[in-house]
Amino acid sequence: MRILAVLPFALFATPVAAQERPDPARLKATVEKLVSFGTRHTLSDPDNPTRGIGAARRWFGGELAKIGAACGGCIETSEVAREFKGPRAPNGVRIVDVLGIQRGSEPNRVVIVMGHIDSRVSDVMNAIADAPGANDDASGVALVLEAARILSKHKFKATIVYAALSGEEQGLYGGQLLAETAKERGWTVSAVLNNDIVGNTIGQDGRRVADRVRVFSEGARDSETLAEAKARRADGGEDDGPSRALAKAIRGIAAADPKGLKVLMVRRPDRFGRGGDHSPFLALGYPAVRFSVGVENYDAQHQDLRTDGGKVYGDTVDRMDFPYLARVTALNIATLRRLASAPAVPAPVVIGGALATDTSVQWAAVPGAAKYRVYWRDADADGWARHRDVPGSQTRATLKGVIVDDTFVGVSAIAADRAESLVGFGGRAAPGR
Repeated sequence: MRILAVLPFALFATPVAAQERPDPARLKATVEKLVSFGTRHTLSDPDNPTRGIGAARRWFGGELAKIGAACGGCIETSEVAREFKGPRAPNGVRIVDVLGIQRGSEPNRVVIVMGHIDSRVSDVMNAIADAPGANDDASGVALVLEAARILSKHKFKATIVYAALSGEEQGLYGGQLLAETAKERGWTVSAVLNNDIVGNTIGQDGRRVADRVRVFSEGARDSETLAEAKARRADGGEDDGPSRALAKAIRGIAAADPKGLKVLMVRRPDRFGRGGDHSPFLALGYPAVRFSVGVENYDAQHQDLRTDGGKVYGDTVDRMDFPYLARVTALNIATLRRLASAPAVPAPVVIGGALATDTSVQWAAVPGAAKYRVYWRDADADGWARHRDVPGSQTRATLKGVIVDDTFVGVSAIAADRAESLVGFGGRAAPGR
């Protein structure tokens, strides 16, 4: 079998240049429409026809329905809702997530793209004041709608879920609701792409950062048991958990797009000391990452609209960069396109070779895999450096002359159209196997 040496980023290449690209003007129109609802605070009046979070949610659902109608009903629009109560919702609040579901040929396997539709000002309990929330997070919701418009024109293996979440600012309630819904419905979640603050390029100190986007991912899984943590430690899998594998794939997809952004792959679940709607998915063991701008402007986050000492505060449309938002959107779409087209991740991947000069690899068969790609790299390297392909009928391989002590191994599944799954990291067999 031929062994190929490859560049780490090229492993995840997905050509996007020939695909339809997001429209900055359409993204801007969506953000302006969301801002026009005055406030989208989670505790605002849900029944007002023109102002507040209820009106915004209904508009978003209506836009998804139009997209679904244009593709012959390929997107089903629905809501999931539940009462939540907490420090930022002391009297309780009904949290509603609006979903568009584009079913694939493997309907129970899903990829999710989402942003939160709620907004806030300086006082997180102020549900009355104007809270435009242009960048935080009308930008993410606009991205979701644009992804639906473009991807609805195609068919995929996995189901794509387009989601606008409520209650992020009050306690990540919308993320919790959707994560628990995924578990209740028995979805196999291949990836969660959370987009939160993805539309500005001028930072707090005046710097312009327009060439990169940050992608945050956990290494050690939030959901792992003590036994799983010990196994990960023994196998050396700190940098290869499902969410980190997703982030590495996104970095590679970005590198393959000549018009794309660089990815700063941040090795922590979210910004320092903060969290987002992907966090509840991590708690349940689902692979999830957060996209956020390359540089933040804190004067335009969670602020009353005002000018103080000559400084302007507020999250308004004029502070945004829509060509940049279009590039972040394109990266999301390319990632969704690849993962929804590909088979599932091989799991488990079991390696052996202690006290030997060869490494054995075996994995569970994956429906729809035309072939598998066995990757390996030196144990001090970040990205996969070499690979070997094996037929889809085969679920084991031997890497001759590859010493397991010095090497990490992983396996991906590849469809007949060459769409490739994420890489499943190789470790020892679980007890009892």
